[in-house]
Amino acid sequence: MTYDKINILMTGAGAPGAAGILHCLSQHPLFTVTTADRNPEAVGRYLATGFQVIPDAGDPAFIDSLLALCREKNIHVVLPLVTRELLILSRHSQEIELAGAKVIVSPPASLEIANDKSRLYQFLQWRGMDVPDFRVVETIEQFETASKELGYPQKTICFKPSVSNGSRGFRIISHFVDEHHLLFNEKPNAGYISYNDATRILSTKHFPELLVSEYLPGEEYSVDCLAKQGEAILVVPRTRKKMINGISVEGEFINDAAIISYCTQVIHELQLHGNIGIQVKGSAAGKFLLLEINPRVQGTISAAAGAGVNLPVLAVKQELDLPISAGELQVKWGTKFSRYWREVFF
Repeated sequence: MTYDKINILMTGAGAPGAAGILHCLSQHPLFTVTTADRNPEAVGRYLATGFQVIPDAGDPAFIDSLLALCREKNIHVVLPLVTRELLILSRHSQEIELAGAKVIVSPPASLEIANDKSRLYQFLQWRGMDVPDFRVVETIEQFETASKELGYPQKTICFKPSVSNGSRGFRIISHFVDEHHLLFNEKPNAGYISYNDATRILSTKHFPELLVSEYLPGEEYSVDCLAKQGEAILVVPRTRKKMINGISVEGEFINDAAIISYCTQVIHELQLHGNIGIQVKGSAAGKFLLLEINPRVQGTISAAAGAGVNLPVLAVKQELDLPISAGELQVKWGTKFSRYWREVFF
């Protein structure tokens, strides 16, 4: 099928990476982008051709609103940026396709695992893949037992809710941290908490299921991927040299065969599809292991365009069965990037 114009609906117009992803999409001459968000003042409103306020993913009116928007704007592809929207969009993908649009999203079964950190570790371990040593806990007694079994206080450990967005709820527990230095020389978002404070807080009231695991002290990589129904088409690792509130702002694209092979297997085991983000980090033994998966386009994916690969454009072209040249898949390894703030006036 040939297109005179390709209409894209990008949800999550207020996401931190929205501006960069819109810039990527604007590089294709046939793409026209409508953005959507529950916030009427989302920044993507002022950076795209059109904008529509839509309900939250948990609202019963969400799908009907999105279907109406697809029909009104003659949308060809839906590109979701919001984690909470992924599962409902995947479950309703056939309805959306009947409205004329394809959704770039993984199957529901894949998302149910990928979006639950504990299930993700359990599944990949069952499939024979290496993951950090971990325990899943629901009570303070289980938390205390898990901490000891994982080697605390001799070893540093960490924990995070099984289901959460970004770095919310993530904490590192280390017996070796100088709390005086932490107070006066580190920013408040350093992520450390004492064991006593952690157990005190967790003892006060019910807490969500937690994944408690060994702490990986090595270098951290974000890996931007393009997947096609479980097949890794492109796997692009980049270092996370500097982060602000969990978002990469400096890094370098590194052709690391071990990381690429590991992420390729993750994609295959989970049968992931579209733009996928995978976080890995070096263990004490020097092996890169999984931190988590973002089964959607990541905010810093726009940096890869500077290394020669425009992953959001490639995902749209793949979804519409448009030809992709070999040159579009060639990564300029060694490229470094730095992200900075840019203002929008309205």
